[in-house]
Amino acid sequence: MGFRSQTAEVAGGIIVLPARIIEPVMTGLQKFLGIKRMPWVFLLPNLLAVLLFSLLPVVVNVFYSFTGSDRLYPSERPFVGTSNYATLFDCGNYFDASSCASDLFWRAVGNSLIFVPVQVICMIGVALLAAVCLNREIKGRGFFRAVFFFPVMLSPVVVALTWQWILQRNGALNGILMTIGLEPVNWLVFPNTAFFWSVFVTVWAHMGFYTIILLAGLQSIPKDVYEAAKMDSATNWRAFTRITLPLLKPVLLVVFVLCVIRSVQTFDELYVLTGGGPGSATMLIVQYIYEVGFAVQPRNFGLAAAASILLGIVLLIFTALQLRLSRNSQNG
Repeated sequence: MGFRSQTAEVAGGIIVLPARIIEPVMTGLQKFLGIKRMPWVFLLPNLLAVLLFSLLPVVVNVFYSFTGSDRLYPSERPFVGTSNYATLFDCGNYFDASSCASDLFWRAVGNSLIFVPVQVICMIGVALLAAVCLNREIKGRGFFRAVFFFPVMLSPVVVALTWQWILQRNGALNGILMTIGLEPVNWLVFPNTAFFWSVFVTVWAHMGFYTIILLAGLQSIPKDVYEAAKMDSATNWRAFTRITLPLLKPVLLVVFVLCVIRSVQTFDELYVLTGGGPGSATMLIVQYIYEVGFAVQPRNFGLAAAASILLGIVLLIFTALQLRLSRNSQNG
């Protein structure tokens, strides 16, 4: 017992040693700054990290959007004003990407205007259906919850490579088709099928995250409400439309906003799965920014920065509208 107590004392001394070293410094700071300013001392490391890795890159990006040349260092980039923005909006007809100076930008915008609504509707629909099923008393409910969430933990590159292997001409899906006498299909070669699988793969990869959020919202609904509806002979569909959906509205709003922002920023899966092809059929805005700024020679950092600023403005406007709608729904 004596040896154990001595070991515990030594371990405890080692643990508290850093605190004893820092204590005089913190005491001095408290005397110098005052007790009311001490919280800023603890917030300072996080504030510096946000400033260095979040705010500073935004400022640099804004600066790059008003400069030209393919030079990387700011001191070597000449100021060109709004020339990059003018290039992006230089179109004879905004509904015809081929009439635009930056035709790929408007093709990416057009693809995003189709991809985002389709993907968001499918994502929320599938996630809500899965959440409702997993909220019921079924056997192996914990196992199925883990199965639905498992793809979220995978790297987007791993997800895309896995599905690329499944969908290639000699892949698993065509192998199944050939065993039942059907011809193999080039799933990622044709625009329509490539777009369908782009939506499918991104929904499969991320729906588990939104399912967990919706499941938490469903479990927060009191069971007494459903018991009262059952006593009034309400059908399951009526209980779902009159009880579940209205009470789940705040959670659905949060899921909708998160899903839209994630959908607009989709890049990893599509870049590995289709490369934006065939042609530019599945190229979205983030991939356009990457291609212009890093993949294509000469690299046009200014044009890529201008496109990313426009994307950020759109997301800020959308977030502001969401906050306003959320506030109005709570007040109502």
